Amino acid sequence: MTSVITLLTDYGLEDGFVAACHGVIIGIAPQARIIDVAHLVHEGDVRRGAAILAQTLPYLPAGVHVAAVDPAMGGNRRLIAIEAGGRVFLGPDNGVLSWAVHAAGGAEAAYELANEELFLTPVSPTFPGRDIFAPVAAHLCAGRRPSDVGPRIDVLGLVSLPAPTSRMRDGVVEGEVLSVDRHGNVQLSITGADLAALNVRPGDTLGVWLGRRQLVVPYRETFATVPPGDLVAFTDSAGLVALAVNSGDASERLGLPPGAHVRLSPQPHKAPS
Repeated sequence: MTSVITLLTDYGLEDGFVAACHGVIIGIAPQARIIDVAHLVHEGDVRRGAAILAQTLPYLPAGVHVAAVDPAMGGNRRLIAIEAGGRVFLGPDNGVLSWAVHAAGGAEAAYELANEELFLTPVSPTFPGRDIFAPVAAHLCAGRRPSDVGPRIDVLGLVSLPAPTSRMRDGVVEGEVLSVDRHGNVQLSITGADLAALNVRPGDTLGVWLGRRQLVVPYRETFATVPPGDLVAFTDSAGLVALAVNSGDASERLGLPPGAHVRLSPQPHKAPS
């Protein structure tokens, strides 16, 4: 097993939670190389955690990938390990791993974390990241096999988040809000390639429909190309269209939570039916 362990959590950085996980890992596997993917995911925001992990995965070495984001963390939800594409994913069975596992080629095998020999003792009921995920990841890094963590479970029974989708219809591309980052930028499931298929290029203007509300928004290469306070659309580093406000919060201004329906068109003068 590789020596790389990646950590994605909603633990924040103001307390010692992340440091405790690092310490547990190094205590078991001193050779481990730890990559902190993100720790400022909004508490319990499974969708945001899933998006970050999936979009970061192509740039991460193969390794053990821990995602500890769950509004019910410490409850009765089962904790799992999934093998996919030469990687092992550890997390709660709530869908936070699902998009990354799909990006890695799909689940090949899955196990419930049940081998208490690999846990810290005693296990705190409120901190599985430190007492279960971190030590299990470290033992995998040190040479234990994924099948050592507990009984095999059916991959078809794993919780999966609905896959983000977009579709073309009558010169309009329809999608949804995939996630909102800490700056309030609204990332859509619509890709830059979708807009290119509609002959929309940076410098053009988009019609944006949020339910019955219609906006006209410039489509640019970056949010910095419009004056502070102005709304703009651009294709972000993941290849997805994002709505942003230069020096502002687009999510707050537009009232767009994750999952909200959005339509884009290169013809702002004519609303789609």
